[in-house]
Parts: sequence; structure tokens; C-alpha cells
Amino acid sequence: MTSVHPGRQPILLDCDPGHDDAFAILLAAASPALELLAITTVAGNQTLARTSLNARRICTVAGIRGVPVAAGCDRPLVRGQIISPEIHGESGLDGPAFSEPSVPLDPRHAVDLIGELGRAVAGLTVVTTGPLTNLATAMQRDAALAGRLRRVVMMGGAIGLGNTTPAAEFNIEADAEAARIVFASGVPITMVPLEATHHALATPEVVARIKAIGTPLAMLAVELLGFFATTYREVFGFPSPPVHDPCAVAWLIDSAVAPTRSMRVDIETRGEFTYGRTVCDWYGNTGRAPNAEVATDLDAGRFWALMIGALASYPAG
Repeated sequence: MTSVHPGRQPILLDCDPGHDDAFAILLAAASPALELLAITTVAGNQTLARTSLNARRICTVAGIRGVPVAAGCDRPLVRGQIISPEIHGESGLDGPAFSEPSVPLDPRHAVDLIGELGRAVAGLTVVTTGPLTNLATAMQRDAALAGRLRRVVMMGGAIGLGNTTPAAEFNIEADAEAARIVFASGVPITMVPLEATHHALATPEVVARIKAIGTPLAMLAVELLGFFATTYREVFGFPSPPVHDPCAVAWLIDSAVAPTRSMRVDIETRGEFTYGRTVCDWYGNTGRAPNAEVATDLDAGRFWALMIGALASYPAG
């Protein structure tokens, strides 16, 4: 087994950067409570080539070294690909100007790396902030993987309204078949849905606190949030953008950030109007055993204290 620092939770972050994924990377790498062992990328907010480039860009500007970045699945398991340039732009990380990243792409496929770390690291938690294609594929290849993982903490789904369709949140709708595999696997799951993440608003006051840090990385974060704010206002009418993805990382650092409720969650893959819905059995009507802890709220003050503290912890130069 691979050893980790005592007192730190070993994690693998599977993501599709994406503005809010960028903040998830920065929080995961900075937290003294976590040991970020790898970053894997998947097609989601943008194509795989762009999400992989964006992960390398963020690691480069933040000085995150020694953490492999591996590209994974470039399309959903069954259905056609969807991306979200209307939210994240053509690059997937529009706003700042990036130079060529110096952090390389690991030669391993993300699915292989997930399986490798799942075997080598005791108590590994996988945090997912994009479609679940990589993790589902890894579980299909290795039926014992779910039993070896400590937990999957995902940003995705909704108890109620979706944000891609009336029924579905983007990460689940982008590959509902993959989500169905993960939720049926028996792995312990914490789902951080829109009901929680919509409270993580990057308000003008929050942006001012980030700007006051004064480092180049903080200024880049402000630029990212500026672009994100514009698209969220235009598409959804939000006065400030919700920074979804780092909420999953924040829950892992401090579960008091987002209270959860045990419930059964099933993934709809056949509905004419409800494909990708996370069907959450709030009242236990089905009588089926819960398979997830679902976040029902978010302490925004507690969340932003973690996020801003993480940004401030990076070196100024």
C-alpha cells in the first residue's frame, strides 16, 4: 500500500475544468486535511483535450507540482456528448490569458490511474466534479474497486430542479448511465447537489476578499469569477455565480459545511423528459435502503472561509 501523511485524507480529484473545477483543484491541493494524489480529467464542461489542458494550466499557475494529471474518457458511455460553452466559454476556462502550461500530462489513462490508486492506497476517497464516466469505467473494469474506496464525494445532481434540463443537473445529465453504475455500486457516496451549491455565491463582497489577497493567483481567481458571473447572469439570471465544485471538496475537509440526509438516490436513464434526474427518496417512500448522503444546505460563510484561506495560502510569487 502507498503511504500518505498521517492525519491527511488521500484523495483523487476527477474533474472537467471548468471555472468551478479550477477552484476545486486549488482547494484540494492547499488543504492540510487532504493529500491530493492525482487529478484525472474527463470530457464534460468542454472536450477532453480542453479540460485536460485547463487542469494543467491551473496546476502551473498555482505551482502544484508532483500531482499527476491524467486524461480519461473523451465521451459518455452510451449517449452523445454535451458540453457547456455557454457557461465556461470556448476554452472551458475563459477570462484570464494563460501561457503554455509547464505541468505535463501523465502518460497513463485516467481510468487506469483510478484503478491503480484504488489498489495501492488504503482509504482512498474519489472526489468527482464532472461526469462520472471515468469512475464508472474503472468500476466496470474492476468489480472490487467500489469495495476498496473509502467514499465517493460528488458535486452533481439535484433533489429538485435541474440546471441543464428541468429534471437534470449537468454532471449527471452528461452521462447518466455512468452515474447509474456508480450509485448502484455499493460505494459510500456523498452527493453535493444544486440545493447546496447554489448557496456558494461569489458575491461582490466575496470577490473583494479574494482581490484583497493581492497575489497573482488571487487576481486570476477574480478574473475567472468575473467571466463566470457574466455567463451565469446571462443564462440563469443569477446576480452572482455559484461556485459549485469546490463545495464537494469543502465537505470532505469539514462536513459541517453542508449537512446531509441519508436517502435512496436512483438515476433516471429512460425517461422522455427526465433523463439524468437524480431521483431522491426524501421520505423513504420506496422502502429501499439509502445509498447516499445527500447535502441539503450549505453554510456559505464556512465554505468561503475555507476557499479564501486556501487561496491565501499559495505563495505570492
